[in-house]
Amino acid sequence: MIPLPLRFAARELRSGVKGFRIFLACLALGVAAIAAAGSTAEAFRQGLASQAREILGGDLAVSISQRRFSPQERTVLERQGPVAFAVASQAMAEAPSGERRLVELRGVSEAYPLAGKVMISGAPSLKAALAERDGAHGAVVEQSLLDRLHLKLGDRFLVGNVSMAAAGVLLEEPDRLSRGFALGPRVMTTIKAVEAGGFLTPGLPFGETARLTLPPNADPDDAKADIRAQLPTGKFRMRGRNEAAAGIKRAIDQLEYFLGFIGLASLVAGGLGVFGAVSAYLQARKPAIATLKALGAEGALVRDVYLIQIGVLAVLGVVIGLVVGAAAPLAIGLWVRDKLPAPALFAVYPWPLAKAAAFGLLSAAAFSLAPLGRARATPPASLFRSDLGAPLRAGPEIVAALVAGAGLAGLALVTAPTPLTAAMMIGGVIVAFGLLWLMGAGAARLAGRMRTLARGPLRIGLANLAGPGSAARTAAPAIGLGVALLACVVLIQSSLLRQVTEVAPRTAPALVFTEVPGDRLGAFDAAVARAFGAPLTTKTYLRAPFITGRIIAVRGQPVVASAIRERSRWAYDSDLNLSAIGPEPEGAGIVGGRWWPADYTGPPVVAMDVDVAKGAHIKLGDSITLSVLGREIEARVAVLRDVEIGSFGPSFNLVIDPHALEGAPFRYVAIAKASKAQEARVIRALGVDFPQVNVISVREQLEAATDLFDRLALAIRGAAAVAALAGLLVLAGAIAARAQARTREAATLKVLGASRLQILAAYLFEYGAVGLIAGIAGVALGYAAAWPVVANVFQAHWSVDWTGVAALLGAAGAAAGLGGLLAAFQALSRRPAPALRSD
Repeated sequence: MIPLPLRFAARELRSGVKGFRIFLACLALGVAAIAAAGSTAEAFRQGLASQAREILGGDLAVSISQRRFSPQERTVLERQGPVAFAVASQAMAEAPSGERRLVELRGVSEAYPLAGKVMISGAPSLKAALAERDGAHGAVVEQSLLDRLHLKLGDRFLVGNVSMAAAGVLLEEPDRLSRGFALGPRVMTTIKAVEAGGFLTPGLPFGETARLTLPPNADPDDAKADIRAQLPTGKFRMRGRNEAAAGIKRAIDQLEYFLGFIGLASLVAGGLGVFGAVSAYLQARKPAIATLKALGAEGALVRDVYLIQIGVLAVLGVVIGLVVGAAAPLAIGLWVRDKLPAPALFAVYPWPLAKAAAFGLLSAAAFSLAPLGRARATPPASLFRSDLGAPLRAGPEIVAALVAGAGLAGLALVTAPTPLTAAMMIGGVIVAFGLLWLMGAGAARLAGRMRTLARGPLRIGLANLAGPGSAARTAAPAIGLGVALLACVVLIQSSLLRQVTEVAPRTAPALVFTEVPGDRLGAFDAAVARAFGAPLTTKTYLRAPFITGRIIAVRGQPVVASAIRERSRWAYDSDLNLSAIGPEPEGAGIVGGRWWPADYTGPPVVAMDVDVAKGAHIKLGDSITLSVLGREIEARVAVLRDVEIGSFGPSFNLVIDPHALEGAPFRYVAIAKASKAQEARVIRALGVDFPQVNVISVREQLEAATDLFDRLALAIRGAAAVAALAGLLVLAGAIAARAQARTREAATLKVLGASRLQILAAYLFEYGAVGLIAGIAGVALGYAAAWPVVANVFQAHWSVDWTGVAALLGAAGAAAGLGGLLAAFQALSRRPAPALRSD
């Protein structure tokens, strides 16, 4: 009752999986990489979802900037349910010793927190820690602030002109993730303390957030609609539980796809190993295939016998990969649970595993069906002559392989966050694989021509490179793809690290001063100069007025968000930083138009960031309407600028002529280049005469960015190394597939008088050359892929890590050469006579 193909397949499978080890390893490796990336990302998604209320601090958060909620607005919010208010600003904290540090100051109401718990040490509760003590407001602070200011619990310090006592160490806030990036250590106190310091004066850069707890089963979207209906003119930002950490969710999606795509590339690279393993296995089974065909078996029966075996082993390889991929995140979670940047629930999740399994099965089909088609179509006479190398012909196996390949690409597109990016990446891998194969084939042809000029082991190595089973054709593309991915990661990383460690410190300001009083500009400049110990020049110090405004109309038509390019929509959804500058500043970066004269008094004109202008298709001469301090100003775009955020220059998205804002209550900002010693002196000096001025250390922010990028790059390098390992597996498969032929070859060379050293040298040269060919091609492709990412996406300076490139080339050559030596030792391990009689 058991079908004949199934009976034959079961009998052959009893002998084990000896010929399919590389097949299993290639499949398991790629599937494990995809499953691990997906499972880890899902763990973070589930962690964020399970703590959405705690991350947001309630069911709904309503925020405003540069003012506080009015009594009417508070009444509307309180009708929805219990409310906790919090205000946030930046200020300078100062220790009795004179040490100063910018902090993120936060004042909370008594009802805070509505969801979750504030974790502190050194005090019995948050309420007790925030209580006043002998005229000083209680505060809980991060340990890094205590370390920086050399304070201990109970010590007093100033924030602005407000005396505070460090009553506890702030360990964790439930709504920390929802508030985004912080420029300094956190200080939490009461709203009353923040008010006492004057930080909530209208016009200053502060914000207030109301967090609401809704009744059971209430829909946050309904509550948002109700608030908007009652407060239609308010410029609020409202977020529900499902938007608690939207930016983090997007980052997780992108990182999952990128790491998963590297896993997919590993499957593609390992596809040659799958192809080679199936071909080698069928080559070893050629007597059985020939016998079956000679006894009358049809090609379909032969195909089905081996298709069943390959299908069973493919499922086994996928299962191994799923087990490893599911277990890896669990192990990582146990290892670094306390160091994770976001909550995660590590568990076994079906969807990431199902997706990885689909990728694995489609990959197995795409790369294993073609050899089956060749075996099915080969006549018995050819099989008895040991000829299984017939050319591929169109048939059901080839069609099925093409369909599986298309399914791989389609699944990658469907599961991608951005299909366009996915299509570009898939196209890039296909093109890279094709170029690598052409390069390997070209190297084989070149070796064939060069062997006539060589002698001894070199000639043998060149002859093997040119032969039909050359590893240059089989292993070089897979190794090259792995090297290309690693090279791309290394080159992007080196450029970005150089940007934040060398280029940015050289071209960006070291210090940013905010809240500079407009009525004491001369005294402020003099204080900075004294602290620096050198006169101020435009090369080291710039100061400009600062105000915020919003673009509300373009060419007389109100701004419609859907009509703005998505990447520029941020510039039209919220207030922009703008300045009023008369004469053309240094480093203006003008790409179109002419700057207005220093004494210009005509109709309002603006200089606009070219990227912001492109978002709304704004050209020179077009009009925009700005809302500034409750006043609407229609201005003509006279200048388009290339604004390089973070550079030493006027990094404002909009600059308007001073006459248009004459009499406006400007705040001032200044930037300066300074050494570490100058930085320390100016921070201390300004604490005496200008305690209200905030000083932001760009150097500290760059160091934090470097640390974050290092940790992220480690995960990406690890994923890229998986692709390189897949290439080495393909090399191992190529060596295994030709092991018997190599043994006979080595035996023949020994009979003809070749020494062991000569044979070893020939194999070392052959496989070392394969590694170098793959390495050079991979580095070239990695360079081609990394440069546009660095230049266009990150807009950073291109820098090549030659040490890393040399290490990649050396590792590729050494790994392949080591494989050649192992192949030679295996071939030389048998005596010539038995090896020559074995066939």
